[in-house]
Amino acid sequence: MAKAAFHKNQRVFVKPVGTWAVVEAVKPQWVKGLDEPLKVHYDVGLGREFAASELAPEKSDTEFRQASDFENWRIDRERNRWRDAHEVPDHPHPGTFPVVITDEKNWGGWRVPISEYDRDPRKIEFEAKLIECAPAMMQVCEAMAAAGAESANELPEEVLDVARRATDLLRRIYDTGIPSSAVLEPAE
Repeated sequence: MAKAAFHKNQRVFVKPVGTWAVVEAVKPQWVKGLDEPLKVHYDVGLGREFAASELAPEKSDTEFRQASDFENWRIDRERNRWRDAHEVPDHPHPGTFPVVITDEKNWGGWRVPISEYDRDPRKIEFEAKLIECAPAMMQVCEAMAAAGAESANELPEEVLDVARRATDLLRRIYDTGIPSSAVLEPAE
């Protein structure tokens, strides 16, 4: 017995082909005497029908945020292979450079070329700390935008301005669903 995993007009990733497509038709395979189809195949317009195991749904921003593990973001130190600690005493962390890890498997994230780090190490250290703290700052922006939307009439103008800026920043990251009129214009 099978149930449909995708619906018509849904955008899916076709794994065997390695491309995105839209489900044009859901094709159940019925067997006499059963209440549900035995198999369900999907026509995505690529010349053959695909099984649900060969397709993957498109993830929304909220699904991405729930799937992302922001607690894993951290700064690791990598050894500088070209210069030893005694050659660069003016560096904040002599003999190393920062790597911001954003993945639980310890390999995804932000890295900087050694030559760029040598040019301005204090700037690169600041950037690494900023990137590491970005998820926490995003949560603060979310709280501020929500507070501005919920109680725009009761907040001072300075706080409303910060809430507007937080809302604008969040819109640059993803669509929050917070109506702009709720924060930008207090109700009379």
